[in-house]
Amino acid sequence: MRIGLVINPIAGMGGAVGLKGTDGPDTVAEALRRGANAKAGDRAYTALRLLADRVPGARLAVAPGQLGADWVQDLDLDTTTVEIPNITTTARDTKQAVLAMGDLDVIVFAGGDGTARDVASVAGDRAILGIPCGVKMHSGVFAVTPQAAGAMMADMISAPERVGWNDSAEVMDIDEEALRKGILAPRLYGFARIPASRSLMQAAKGGPRQDATTSLASAAAAVVAEMEEETLYIIGPGTSASSIAQAVNETATPLGVDAMLGGKVVARDASDATLRELAKGHDIRIVLGVTGRQGFLLGRGNQQIAPDMISRAGRDGLIILATEDKLTALAQPQLLVDTGDPELDASLEGFVRVSTGANRQMMMRIASC
Repeated sequence: MRIGLVINPIAGMGGAVGLKGTDGPDTVAEALRRGANAKAGDRAYTALRLLADRVPGARLAVAPGQLGADWVQDLDLDTTTVEIPNITTTARDTKQAVLAMGDLDVIVFAGGDGTARDVASVAGDRAILGIPCGVKMHSGVFAVTPQAAGAMMADMISAPERVGWNDSAEVMDIDEEALRKGILAPRLYGFARIPASRSLMQAAKGGPRQDATTSLASAAAAVVAEMEEETLYIIGPGTSASSIAQAVNETATPLGVDAMLGGKVVARDASDATLRELAKGHDIRIVLGVTGRQGFLLGRGNQQIAPDMISRAGRDGLIILATEDKLTALAQPQLLVDTGDPELDASLEGFVRVSTGANRQMMMRIASC
């Protein structure tokens, strides 16, 4: 199995500083101005280190410089660097690297939905696999964590007979025009071939299901009724979590993180620094939704909530809202966390109650990836 690797070095930079992605030079400049740090290379290195440990000497084609080659120098991997002209850290680099990798079987990329679109647009019949590095990843082409991506790469090289394939993984990205109107609407851009792992399904138990809008509104109202006056409530992005703000007649940020104190929204589209300042002298609780069929609670679209803040809240400080339909449609019957801190992820493991409506809950298990 012949594999190529390309890294989008700016992917995910905007997460901690409250941006929704890093598409375009203006957004990158703004992320840097706000103090953002590049993390895609480190996350790619995590995957590659696991690959090198499991399959020493594994052969890879890599993009040049910070797009790949810089991150494999001290690893026991047999790499060949492809050539592309004039690295610009734009979508052009990604596409040129994929094209330069010729007829390789699989293109592994480190990035987010924008990178997935770029890779898929020129990959042709080749399979792709994403190392998750973006802000919020809607596409179905990503491994759940960098470690999982490394393990899948190892299997593809050392035991290809164990790898299944899915020819209809969705490549999606946020519809920017809809977002400007305040509507969070991921858009389907096409399908890609990916290596696939086995998944399980879980059916809900309980009474008749409610309309999704009604159930979320009633769940949110119940949460608001129990809010403590001096506790800071950090509200994650997405429809489920934002229903909390709507329950107090406030407008939520579709792709951002808001904060509530004393029953009022005290910050919209907050950055890590803003949340830290607001949290001084207060207990913390974090309101989260569930990301699509992927099942992520943390690590997709809410990187503004730093690991140490999550640790302060703890598993008991997580308030989770989701519809019954969303929970039963999960690819795996569990909720996933990928905070970037493996010890924190492990500490969050266990069973939690997910509010699906007024006086309606489902028990779900949080798992680290």
